[in-house]
Amino acid sequence: MQERLRSAIQRQQQGLLAEAETIYRDVLQVHPRHPLVLQMLGVLAAQQQRPAAALELLQQAIALAPQDPGAHNNLGKVLAALHRHDEALAAYDRAIALHPQHAVAHYNRGTILLQQRRFAEAVVDFEQARTLQPGVAGHCSNLGLAYVGLRRSPAALYAFDRCLALDPNHHDGLVNRGNLLVKLGRTEEALADFVHAQALRPGTPYLQGLVLHLRMQLCAWDGWADRTAALLDAVGRGEPVAQPFDLVALPCTPAQQLRCAQNCAQEKTQAAHRSPPLPFPPPAASAHHKIRIGYYSADFHSHATAYLMAGLIELHDRSRFEIVAYSFGPPGEGAMRDRMERAFDRFVEIGHLTDAQAMALARQDGIDIAVDLKGFTDDGRIGIFLQRAAPVQVAYLGYPGTAGTDCIDYLIADERVVPPSHRGFYAEKLAWLPESYQVNDRHRRIADRTPPRAELGLPDDGFVFCCFNASYKITPDVFDAWMRLLQRVAGSVLWLFHDKDTAVANLRQEAERRGVSADRLVFARKMELADHLARCRQADLFIDTFHCNAHTTASDALWAGVPVLTLQGETFAARVAASLLHAVGLPELVTTTPAEYEALAERLATQPAVLAGLRERLRAALAEAPLFDTARFARHLEAAYCQMWNRHCRGLSPDHLRIAPIAAGSEAPQAR
Repeated sequence: MQERLRSAIQRQQQGLLAEAETIYRDVLQVHPRHPLVLQMLGVLAAQQQRPAAALELLQQAIALAPQDPGAHNNLGKVLAALHRHDEALAAYDRAIALHPQHAVAHYNRGTILLQQRRFAEAVVDFEQARTLQPGVAGHCSNLGLAYVGLRRSPAALYAFDRCLALDPNHHDGLVNRGNLLVKLGRTEEALADFVHAQALRPGTPYLQGLVLHLRMQLCAWDGWADRTAALLDAVGRGEPVAQPFDLVALPCTPAQQLRCAQNCAQEKTQAAHRSPPLPFPPPAASAHHKIRIGYYSADFHSHATAYLMAGLIELHDRSRFEIVAYSFGPPGEGAMRDRMERAFDRFVEIGHLTDAQAMALARQDGIDIAVDLKGFTDDGRIGIFLQRAAPVQVAYLGYPGTAGTDCIDYLIADERVVPPSHRGFYAEKLAWLPESYQVNDRHRRIADRTPPRAELGLPDDGFVFCCFNASYKITPDVFDAWMRLLQRVAGSVLWLFHDKDTAVANLRQEAERRGVSADRLVFARKMELADHLARCRQADLFIDTFHCNAHTTASDALWAGVPVLTLQGETFAARVAASLLHAVGLPELVTTTPAEYEALAERLATQPAVLAGLRERLRAALAEAPLFDTARFARHLEAAYCQMWNRHCRGLSPDHLRIAPIAAGSEAPQAR
């Protein structure tokens, strides 16, 4: 019999499950209460995706041999597959109690703790597994993930390096290290890891889009058109090749962005094992009379989202609304973090909570409207909203596009970023604000001192075109247009943001390839916002990128008094600057074709009086322009929230909303 069991186990390990099962069943005919055979049949049933049968068999095996740690470990694996995580942990605990040196049980227990965001406990288990089995690369990979969760990047990187030293072709180790290297700004190294992982498993979800996006961050454009076409074709076929944000700066259509978001949302929904959300109590049963708004973000610190929104949070009408922050970002420090914490009625840290726990907390707190400020951007947690954190759920500001899922009821927009004719490309209902969807804080400070051009590396007399957008937004077609402008406007320079050293080197090289001296590209390094706004004044004209416009960078330039020239595209991300320019009273700076864009840029650079007139109009408009009237914007957004909530209270489904502009001079509450 022992020989037959060894033969069955060997076949099972080789994937010959049917042959193994036949042998096990034959043995059971003679020994119907054989615990090892029952256990192995349970494992086999799990391999066959029959978790209920696996659970029954393993429970029978444990009843016969309760002191077998392997059976408890296998039971834990089946319970984990059934998403009964607390029971799985109990099974692993029993296995470890029976055999403290059971490395696999420690590893499996750590995996559950990792999913529950209990990172410190997971570290203990993964370290124990690594100590007991020092040659297993996977132990180091998951240990690294636990350290990432604790925001201990050096320890995480060391763990990933150890993983890949043990197995240079460890796919998950490559992906995990690549993700960390992206966060650390080591883009070239991250790209190398992802390319290696992609070669090992070409069908790895989302890697194709991520590789293209990182190449765009580095302005590495070889094969760009072919890579883009291949990616968009795969998206159209419904393949999970890209995260929605990877498409934002590509020349794609709103329909392609919707398809990509739907692909991603479907995968996330399946991964979360979404079931119908629990119902909410009737609105009349609410214990509070104010509408309770929950804002969700990882960016309540020195981040563009906070810079735009701080004034709005302070100006929300506390007689009608209670405003709560749910923060899942890094621990905050600095003036902006302090300001944001003061601005909210309550500031709640939820980074340590799972999505399900964060959702349950929102329900416990009685949130009426949950506002996702992240969407498909770095550190976004759409999983919080899949099971409904609030009766009404809204997407705003962070991601310029659709979430592709019915768990988000409304998207805050305006009729320029999302024309009514485009509403079919959005899974959400649109809440169209008047003037512009983008909030701005009119109290953003500009440093008193404007540095001279020479200090910034700019010519004293030459025309300064500028664009401070992130490097991934600079695509070959827009760079072609910029280089033609430099060739036509004698003595002009292009002032860009110094995003990454490699991107700078590549852009200089691309300029030379187009017959423009690399010296005519000037790069500005990151500095404090007030100082950056002051130096912006030395630019003559901000020229926008095509497929993903300047968003916060455009409003920064306008606030500093620099006109912005844009090309209005088809997607949300490609229409933002047009929205801002209409809201600041400069609609003539919105073009609709590349030829029109180039011609107007050349005209403004060669006709000083025309440009001076635009600058004067902009300067005069800043005091009253809707774009920078934070209190007016707050009333519009609150009107949208009220309409959303009223529809819910009346038992009506979400529907498209068009918010009317408030009358001039309407009273607004004072800042907190």
